Amino acid sequence: MTIAKSVPLALLALALALAACSREPASATTPAPVDPARPYAVHNWPLPSAAGSAQPDLASTADGRVLLSWISSLPGRRNALQFVAMAEDGHWQSAARTIVVGNSLMANWANVPHIAATADGALWVQFMQQRGAGHAGDVALSRSTNGGFNWSAPVLVNDDGVEAEHGFAALWPAARDRIGVAWLDGRDAVAGDVHHGAMAHGAGRTALRAAVFGPDLQRSGEAVLDPRTCDCCQSEIAVSARGPLLAYRGRSDAEVRDILVLRHDGQAWGQPVPVHADGWTMTGCPVNGPAIAADGDRVVVAWYTEAGDRPRVQAARSADAGGSFAAPVVLEQGEAVQGRVAVALDPQQAWLLWIREDARGQSLWLSRRTPDLMRELQRLEVATLQGRGRATGYPQIALRNGSAHIVWTDIVDGTPRLRGAVVGP
Repeated sequence: MTIAKSVPLALLALALALAACSREPASATTPAPVDPARPYAVHNWPLPSAAGSAQPDLASTADGRVLLSWISSLPGRRNALQFVAMAEDGHWQSAARTIVVGNSLMANWANVPHIAATADGALWVQFMQQRGAGHAGDVALSRSTNGGFNWSAPVLVNDDGVEAEHGFAALWPAARDRIGVAWLDGRDAVAGDVHHGAMAHGAGRTALRAAVFGPDLQRSGEAVLDPRTCDCCQSEIAVSARGPLLAYRGRSDAEVRDILVLRHDGQAWGQPVPVHADGWTMTGCPVNGPAIAADGDRVVVAWYTEAGDRPRVQAARSADAGGSFAAPVVLEQGEAVQGRVAVALDPQQAWLLWIREDARGQSLWLSRRTPDLMRELQRLEVATLQGRGRATGYPQIALRNGSAHIVWTDIVDGTPRLRGAVVGP
């Protein structure tokens, strides 16, 4: 595996420091006033990624930029993790930059890399490195201090050395120059059945862990947050006014797999809080994690469930930074609903994204709602997809200047390709 380490000095002169990163719009950039009640439109968003690109991630920065990362994977070529930054004026700052390339870079439709920035201008990226010949893998972390032209040698987030499955990580800015990482850790799981190439599930236990990494990539504060979680559902984190809030799918001894949140109060992680007691009992992992967004004390969590044999996507709000949640709102239900949710939140509205698939194919849908979720402002079909099944992965959403930037994977003539749209006034 090769990490990008060198670049001409002329290009280095063009690098601009990126400010702190989040999954929500940042306070440093004040969008122009918009009327969320007026109809919004879907506009094409041309992306600089080439054929073979999939597993996207999006993040907003405090200075109004948008970071986009993805894995490029084509037959006969090594996998490459690449990224690009969109400037505040809406233009891409450069061609795609390669972060890491190698046969051991894992490309998985659900266990995707993530990119983030901290207030010191550093960029951070998390990706998966294969361990052994099976599905075992390690969570790797790398840092750049010059806008992504050079990257540090990666360190392993999970340092257990066990040939087991790790992954489904989430990043958050833990301090000006520190990044937090939460991940699912299968070191104690019993090797056995593997669910679609994701984490093993069965008699063993997959734990949720977290740690903070400094500019020297040294870890601190590692903790087991939950010793038994759903094995292959993504976790996601948002920074509320009262600290980072982590959403994940739990797993009880009775195989109930409902959505929980954990908050860090600046000193330690608290106890899990149920978002809603769906009571979804499932012996295997659905590979369908929650999404979370925060704006001050206001929090929105969206998720997929089949509790009561009713497939549906629903969302719930919290007014106290995840201390408690109101009853969920059902966004859509029925056999066509696939879940794979994404969510964003700003002072004017909540943005909720999900995938559905019926006899006509897959489609990507967006619900714009008031921040309390009580009223739908607009429902939009963002795109119809050529791809089917899980190959289309998970859509991503980031807010900028009152509009939503959305990225997803489609399959065009048998080859994955990233597509993008901007939804705004």
